[in-house]
Amino acid sequence: MPRYNLAILHNPDNPEPASNASALQKFEKAAQSLGIHVEFITKADYGRLTEFDALFIRDTTFVNHYTYRFSRRAAAEGLVVIDDPDSILKCNNKVYLAEILARHRLPAPKTLLVHRDNVNQIVPTLGLPCVLKQPDSSFSLGVAKIETAEELPAKVNGLLDKSELIVAQEYLPTEFDWRVGILDRRPLFVAKYHMVPGHWQIIRHGDQKHDFVEGKTEALSVGEAPDRVVKIALKAANLIGDGFYGVDIKQIGKRLYVIEINDNPNVDAGNEDSVLKDALYREVMGVFLKRIEARKRGASR
Repeated sequence: MPRYNLAILHNPDNPEPASNASALQKFEKAAQSLGIHVEFITKADYGRLTEFDALFIRDTTFVNHYTYRFSRRAAAEGLVVIDDPDSILKCNNKVYLAEILARHRLPAPKTLLVHRDNVNQIVPTLGLPCVLKQPDSSFSLGVAKIETAEELPAKVNGLLDKSELIVAQEYLPTEFDWRVGILDRRPLFVAKYHMVPGHWQIIRHGDQKHDFVEGKTEALSVGEAPDRVVKIALKAANLIGDGFYGVDIKQIGKRLYVIEINDNPNVDAGNEDSVLKDALYREVMGVFLKRIEARKRGASR
């Protein structure tokens, strides 16, 4: 008889889910081995959250979105929730991330927070090409590479029509981005996310929703990755909290640059789990078990 109930929020129609179908099944199997019953829920199940002890969000998170509402409701009802609403709020705001990395002196690309009055500082400060980001960009969407001064005004104005502040950064070309997966303030996996051949990002989007190409994912053990990469990723993630994060880092020569701290990082069967295999899923579910039990002990006092 399962001791606890875990809801996994997913969207079967999402073309770029946080976990593919095989990974979701592996999460379920790992949970069952620990005495946790899993039910896969969708946005239609908002009213049922109180039936569960914990919520695991495996859909793309945004602030103005049902994923954030689910997270807030779950936290308010006393469920263990990954990722928590605070992490979603912070990681989905590229302006906040740029400011917190600068404040704590973590290495990041040269960055300018752009508003209507300082657009003319972008090229002198960052040079060309440069990269523009919406505050809530994700999965390479809402991110534009600017090659020439002529194309800059239209791109900037388009983004500033949606937000009072946007992030502009120097362009750092690399063959891959390091991705360090961190949970409960511990490194869980490391991967190299390679750029799409002939493209400057790890995902190249087409004109249609399901039209995209992803670069190759190459998993490594935490021990195989450069120690400096893992340490900087941990420092960055710890600025957000103790949730589940994917920290993206570029390496140029010996220099490292924190690009983003993502909540709700990808765990796909055949990609991020290529080294740890089923142990990766057990590690995640083990954190849920530990937190559920700690919460139950606290409630019974």
